[in-house]
Amino acid sequence: MGTPLKDVKLKDEHPRELMLKKNGDFIANYGTAEDNYLYGMTDYLRMSGIYWSLTALDIMGQGDRLNQSDITEFIKQCQDSESGGISASVNHDPHMLYTLSAVQILCMYNDVKAIDVEGVVKYVSSLQQDDGSFTGDKWGEVDTRFSFCAVACLSLLNRMDAINIDKAVEFVESCMNFDGGFGSRPLSESHAGLVYCCIGFLSITGRLDIIDGDKLGWWLCERQLPSGGLNGRPEKLPDVCYSWWVLSSLAILGRLHWINANALENFILACQDVDTGGFSDRPGDMPDPYHTLFGLAALSLLGHNTIKPVNPTYCMPQDVIERLTLTPHKLQI
Repeated sequence: MGTPLKDVKLKDEHPRELMLKKNGDFIANYGTAEDNYLYGMTDYLRMSGIYWSLTALDIMGQGDRLNQSDITEFIKQCQDSESGGISASVNHDPHMLYTLSAVQILCMYNDVKAIDVEGVVKYVSSLQQDDGSFTGDKWGEVDTRFSFCAVACLSLLNRMDAINIDKAVEFVESCMNFDGGFGSRPLSESHAGLVYCCIGFLSITGRLDIIDGDKLGWWLCERQLPSGGLNGRPEKLPDVCYSWWVLSSLAILGRLHWINANALENFILACQDVDTGGFSDRPGDMPDPYHTLFGLAALSLLGHNTIKPVNPTYCMPQDVIERLTLTPHKLQI
């Protein structure tokens, strides 16, 4: 007997239209109660939470609903004066993930001079290892996520000269698997989130030539389930966040048309909360800013005309990437 397919079933009561106002209200009001238990428990990812929220609002045309001066001041307080890195929240340790989120936020606000840019460049470059890989912070975890964060951050700051790009590419290439996908390290399982990180890395560094676009494109297409949703690896449930990780990868590979776009759009829309707004991982679950951004960004890639274009490499508004005169590479078929 074969293994039963893990999936969800969409119901008639699930949303079928995009609720822009409710989704905007959900994001704008999220995290405003500082005495809330959930607020305190999410200190460790606050910087990324701001990036998710600001980007989601911006592509809905509501970017002015967050206070720019307060956010900029918060970022300045999170930059470590010794290492130059930026932390998730005040008095936390700096980390590559939150350093990128901060740079993305300030690029959207056109205000990177608010921080010590050279300090950020020093911090990112200091985390490159002899084999070309990057650690997330001083404690030494190596992951291809950090390779992407490093080049995304430095390219946004126009300082790609600060690292050894050839060695960085060698490491990412060593993480490619027989199925065309990528893992976190050499010999690690292929995972859609890490595929995005590696393809995004190669898009920024101009080395998409090392990818087998057809093989990887097919692996990505196999992530679509009968519900229309996408999972991150075989035998897993669909999740709205993979709508972004898989779609953006296919967009960079020039194979966005290889999946059933209508079925995916129906799945994404069904993950909205009709009462509060916001998107969850699957229909009926609790919404949050993370899934809200990636649901909206995926709808943008699918051509939803009420959402601004999103750049598939940086997951930032396309108009910001154009203002910065960045031209990440894409494959053509």
